[in-house]
Amino acid sequence: MVFTDDDEVRTLNRDYRGIDDTTDVLSFPMREGEGGGLHPGLLGDVVVSVEQAGRQAPGGDLEQEIVRLMVHGLCHLLGMDHAAARQTRRMQTEERRLLQLLAIEPRAGLTTR
Repeated sequence: MVFTDDDEVRTLNRDYRGIDDTTDVLSFPMREGEGGGLHPGLLGDVVVSVEQAGRQAPGGDLEQEIVRLMVHGLCHLLGMDHAAARQTRRMQTEERRLLQLLAIEPRAGLTTR
């Protein structure tokens, strides 16, 4: 888990996804890329822009927004995506389940921009 600022997230987003813009959370699965799968107990890295999280936190609750983003990133590390409607429903269901376990109120829709 990495907590950083918009500039760092924008750089990572540009370098790894080809999108020259900031975002709230990025996930980097260990099972992908060079050496993927060498460490089966490690899922990967989740990078959160604390600045973006603060701007989008409902009611200004930064801590809960960061937890939501961590859960969203974890779902990506577990292989989930939201490119298609069916994938989105599955991912949102899992996000809600995990957030309920943590006693965090899920937000409507996906947590990423």
